[in-house]
Amino acid sequence: MKTATSTAPGAGKTGGVLIRLRDELGEALVTDPRALAETRSDKSGHVSAGTALAIIEARSIADVQATMRIATETGTPVVTRGAGTGLAGGAIASEGEIVLSTLAMNRLLEVSIGDELAVIEPGIINADFNTQLEKHGLWFAPDPASRTISTVGGNIATNAGGLLCAKYGVTRESVLGLKIVLADGRLMTLGHRTVKGVTGLDLTALMIGSEGTLAVIVEATLKLFPLVTGTKPTIGAYFDTVEAAARAAAVIIATGIKPSILEIIGASALSGIANYLGMPDTGRSYLLVQADGPGGAIDAENALAVIRSLGGDAELSLDPAVADQLFGIRRAFHPAMSQLGTVLIEDVCVPRSVLPSMFSAIADIETRYGITIPTVAHAGDGNLHPNFVFDGTEVPDHIWAAADELFLTALRLGGTLTGEHGVGILKKRWVRDELGDEQLALQKQIKAVFDPLGLLNPGKVF
Repeated sequence: MKTATSTAPGAGKTGGVLIRLRDELGEALVTDPRALAETRSDKSGHVSAGTALAIIEARSIADVQATMRIATETGTPVVTRGAGTGLAGGAIASEGEIVLSTLAMNRLLEVSIGDELAVIEPGIINADFNTQLEKHGLWFAPDPASRTISTVGGNIATNAGGLLCAKYGVTRESVLGLKIVLADGRLMTLGHRTVKGVTGLDLTALMIGSEGTLAVIVEATLKLFPLVTGTKPTIGAYFDTVEAAARAAAVIIATGIKPSILEIIGASALSGIANYLGMPDTGRSYLLVQADGPGGAIDAENALAVIRSLGGDAELSLDPAVADQLFGIRRAFHPAMSQLGTVLIEDVCVPRSVLPSMFSAIADIETRYGITIPTVAHAGDGNLHPNFVFDGTEVPDHIWAAADELFLTALRLGGTLTGEHGVGILKKRWVRDELGDEQLALQKQIKAVFDPLGLLNPGKVF
């Protein structure tokens, strides 16, 4: 794919910076060429043109502070990186940059059953975090498809969502407070441990989704939920068209039904998954619904009635093994697409009521450009993941042109460029289309307040 370069100050400094880092951080400094090469890319397929100066494998807040003090004093740019699972090129490093890895900062520091909260370090893996919470009868709701490999710090940096957003919200709804390290190394505590709190401006919310451009997240206080008990009715429904599946999803939400999961798999996406898993290809689109909690059984029956009234061929199951099988099909989407070629994974979000219109627009783009755009959607929150599959490492011009139309259509329908993957490098060129000149200028001014030298994640988002 297209390469990325850094234009931040200090990109050419080497020797003196390395000496400072080695003197103050010792074994946390990594300069192994193979490790450095890995930081040139993430799951987006983007590869930077150059190689980072060094990696700091931070194990404490003090390590992060020392790194940022040295970076500021030497004018060296810093890219904060977790597991490297991002899909927008938001944490890839270029020549002359320090990679500040928080992956080793992975401890669960505190669990408060009474307050239903936990305090964590940013490098903890999402699924591992929930495994540790189970013995306390609690769980963390944000559930990205990458939960087994992505860090909670990365989830916060991109405001990740996942399958459970329909009922439990995105990461933003689960973050109460943060500890951050500013570009000059100062430590700051944001937010609170209370359910309510409106003292001053909400800087915690400002950090969520900021993609490492404002500060380094070094600790998070997170809202938890009691483990959901009982059966979780699950519905699998086939539709002749993806637009019909989207209409059913929109009606389910509009009638007040509250499913915990509401997912759409378009026909071409399901075909790729079927090939990957060795399943029969039905040539149809799929709607996956799950309900939970005390009212789950009623919600599921009502959703089933809606689906069948709109032409869906649906079955409801109370068997957890069946549910696991159905969700395994959904979670196989990304690996299935990657077997078809190089994948440009997109992430637009529209109001739920216009999901059918967005799917129709994607079909029109497919026809006019002579391409297939396999698409899945978190229908419960209007977040679509259209995938562009092509050969080679460079995105062809016609793919970029089709993506351009897709992004602008999402904006025209009242949506946004990205629901959870972030802007990173991938979508910088379209940010002005969504924000406008005045808001973009204001956001750049806010960035300058936190990072006056422009050292944090240069070349990303703005």
